[in-house]
Amino acid sequence: MKIGAVIPQGWVGEYDGWAPLDAWRRTTEVARQADRLGFESIWLFDHFHTVPRPTDEITFESFTSLAALAALTNRVRLGHIVICTGFRNPALTAKMISTMDTISGGRMELGIGAGWKRDEWLAYGYGFPETKERLARLGDDLAVIAAMLAGDKHQHATFEGKHAHVRDARNVPKPIQQPRVPIMVGGNGPNVTWRLAARHADELNLDGLSPAEVIEALPVIRSRCEEIGRDPATLPVSVHLFGESIATRGAARIDLLGAYRELGVSRVMGLDRESARTDEALESLVEDARAAGVDFA
Repeated sequence: MKIGAVIPQGWVGEYDGWAPLDAWRRTTEVARQADRLGFESIWLFDHFHTVPRPTDEITFESFTSLAALAALTNRVRLGHIVICTGFRNPALTAKMISTMDTISGGRMELGIGAGWKRDEWLAYGYGFPETKERLARLGDDLAVIAAMLAGDKHQHATFEGKHAHVRDARNVPKPIQQPRVPIMVGGNGPNVTWRLAARHADELNLDGLSPAEVIEALPVIRSRCEEIGRDPATLPVSVHLFGESIATRGAARIDLLGAYRELGVSRVMGLDRESARTDEALESLVEDARAAGVDFA
């Protein structure tokens, strides 16, 4: 099992009261530290407003921030945990990710989901469709993105869906990674999201599920693959850990990470808010993760 660090960007209030330049400087410092310490990956949330309620505090935008962090790091993989697909045209998303894969030298991941934070949708003028429609759009968007990322520079993308389409769309440069940038679908919905992951994704990311909940989820995830004739072993499962579970140090965190590893989880990632204030936060996470058997570079 590998481990990723979600980098401070302000979404959970870790930059409340900070000046923007100071906050961005700290974001870059933590990303570089994660790169040096051997974390497998770094991640940013895709949100516009703070959580749980919108406040007038910093939340750095994810694509522009990750592009900058890609240029400032050397080894670590980079991704979103996870983008709200409804915020961007999916062909544009694929174009941006392909460009970022070049910037990073082939280190990008595309984490993607249907989105949920209602206040952001409404404030930024997207409306807020019902869950069924948001999930249907995710399916169409995944098909568009797959078509845009596929093939060589002479292969153009065409897809006709209810919620998204492309027609003879060129995407040059194609990703450095072949056959494409890995796609990670995020979400806990067994009926739709896990079926979309089985059909389109290179990884399924579970959001905040405990080891006990992962045990219950794994047979269902396997069945979603088997429904379409996919070998379940080809769909790795990762877990995004919420605040306290990743930030609680010592034996409890070692046991938690070890439990995920024993279940065959491919990687975990999470944000320790204290990393915005002290280098010791990531250093201690490395120590506990090593004790739990996590792989480091």
